[in-house]
Amino acid sequence: MRLRLWPRSLVWQLVVAVALMLFLAQAINFALLVRGQKQQLLAHGGGMAVARIIDAIDRDRRGLFDAQGRDVRPQQHRSQRVRALDHSPPPPVGGKRLPELSAYVANLLNEADVPVQHVDAWAVPRRMPVGEGKIATQSVLVVAQVGSRHYLVKGRIPAGGDRLQGFLVWQTLSLYLLLLVPVILIAWRAAASLRALTRAARADPIGRDAPPLEEQGPSDVRELIRAFNSYRARIATMLADKDRMLGAVGHDLRTPLASLRVRVEQVEEAPLREKMIASIEEMTAMLTDILALARSGSGTEAQEQVALASFVERLAADYQEQGKAVLATDVADVTVAARPMLLRRAMRNLIDNAIAYGHRARLQVQMAEGRVRLVVSDDGPGLSEEQIDTLIEPFARGEQSRNRATGGAGLGLSIAREIAAGEGGALILANRAGGGLDAIIALPRP
Repeated sequence: MRLRLWPRSLVWQLVVAVALMLFLAQAINFALLVRGQKQQLLAHGGGMAVARIIDAIDRDRRGLFDAQGRDVRPQQHRSQRVRALDHSPPPPVGGKRLPELSAYVANLLNEADVPVQHVDAWAVPRRMPVGEGKIATQSVLVVAQVGSRHYLVKGRIPAGGDRLQGFLVWQTLSLYLLLLVPVILIAWRAAASLRALTRAARADPIGRDAPPLEEQGPSDVRELIRAFNSYRARIATMLADKDRMLGAVGHDLRTPLASLRVRVEQVEEAPLREKMIASIEEMTAMLTDILALARSGSGTEAQEQVALASFVERLAADYQEQGKAVLATDVADVTVAARPMLLRRAMRNLIDNAIAYGHRARLQVQMAEGRVRLVVSDDGPGLSEEQIDTLIEPFARGEQSRNRATGGAGLGLSIAREIAAGEGGALILANRAGGGLDAIIALPRP
């Protein structure tokens, strides 16, 4: 199973993108602040150490340090932060070596024409009480070897590391609150309109009698909804014109066929008369199927709440009364919004195919993958992938003759597909493990 890290929805894509950019910006900000703090440490601690070392060298030449390296001036002028030693002092306990500060002090001393042989620097954490609280500080010890003498200088600068990190954490949380909340609200508002548009397109793509969607959300989304309403109105107009044309064609064709049937009844030769009557009946049935296919996604029938359990059981009972092997099994008690007459026609087409090619039919109602599935299963040989792709097209048949006794004109699956699409669903043909075919009408879940 592949792990999917990037979200699919518009809202969460915007949230994740903004959050990542904010995190990246704060990471850059943190790096710059750390660098600035380091430069401040070098400038403040290093500059102070260099000044005291140069002053200590001058006083050492004048003999103002005793044998232990302490300042011998009067108390009011004595400094406890500088010592002049004949040997290198040991590293401070818990001290952290600062090589950058050492190099910085050495460069400044060289620029000041002080012949320094070696410089070491350490940072020693400590806490200095101030008032009721405490301020985190760190002592800086710098040892510079000039000739045979070692000058030790003590200083103190704010630690600042924990405070800096805490400041950045609060700053990041504040930015997330100030930026992500408006982004989420704006994206959610746009996504709500898009979800309404998606539901309308899936549930009733034609929307002949549906009211236009309310134009809401950002201007781009409103323009999209306006275009959708316009296209749906045009489609509804074209379908209405098509229905009127088909009604006229059906009437114009059925009238001469009925007249021809009357004339054929007068033919005296019985075998010829029966063949002619059979041809006329086949033409009439084919015309009925063509008109049904053309009108399958439209019509004046309104959607109703259909209880699929009783709907499927009644279908099975109708076929059983005709002596056909149709059984309703594993029927979930689900109610969907659909046009019952059209849905019954689609199911009858699938059941007739199952009986014709698979000997019997089993009807099921299932809930799977967020959809309601009306399943018609048979015990036939199944279909190849190529046949599954071609048989749902109009006039395509598994049995190549046009004899209606062996399967009709090849419009049954096409009619079922168009009816399923008109209800916002889809027709799926799938071979079943162990043999047989499942014809599935998948409808939106209520």
